Amino acid sequence: MHFNAAERRILRPLSTPEKIAGFLDEVPYNKEPDGPTCRSPRAVMRDRLAHCMEGALFAAAALEAIGFPPLILDLEAVRDDDHVLAIYRANGLWGSIAKSNYAGLRHRTPVYRSIRELVLSYFEHYYNLKGEKTLRAYSRPVPLRRFDALGWRTSEQEVWAIPEHLVEIPHAAILPPRMQSMRFHMDRRLYEAGLTGTAK
Repeated sequence: MHFNAAERRILRPLSTPEKIAGFLDEVPYNKEPDGPTCRSPRAVMRDRLAHCMEGALFAAAALEAIGFPPLILDLEAVRDDDHVLAIYRANGLWGSIAKSNYAGLRHRTPVYRSIRELVLSYFEHYYNLKGEKTLRAYSRPVPLRRFDALGWRTSEQEVWAIPEHLVEIPHAAILPPRMQSMRFHMDRRLYEAGLTGTAK
């Protein structure tokens, strides 16, 4: 199913990745008060509400509308939630768009030569409320067009098949095995900066 006229009017001004990121920053964070959700980009536009997974799906759909393939990537953490990015390549370099309750886990300018470089840019900012840096692995890029039969862009039903797929696929470790169990802690100032604008 295609986007309707009202949805196209929302998407039309989002003509660059930066504008998509700006739109997503203005959408309130979905804290799921009534239980877990995994809503489509249509629902995000209608309700003006998104969490990490929903934000990545919306960003991927908006990137597709301006000519990029709709790709997402999963960041895997220990003692913490995973995080999902919409990723894109411009001038041969990778960037990302993401929705997060932590300031440092949002967008990245396309200056990274590889997916691994892009992922590592999140390491220092990926932490739990105990101040531990928790990022450990990442998935390969996942083309969302594989879920077209699900109608992921405009479904009125929740699209749980996508995060379920992300959990099942292999992830590449960012640390050597001897370091996987080590605990790394945040600087207090960076910790506090990352909580700037957090939805309560």
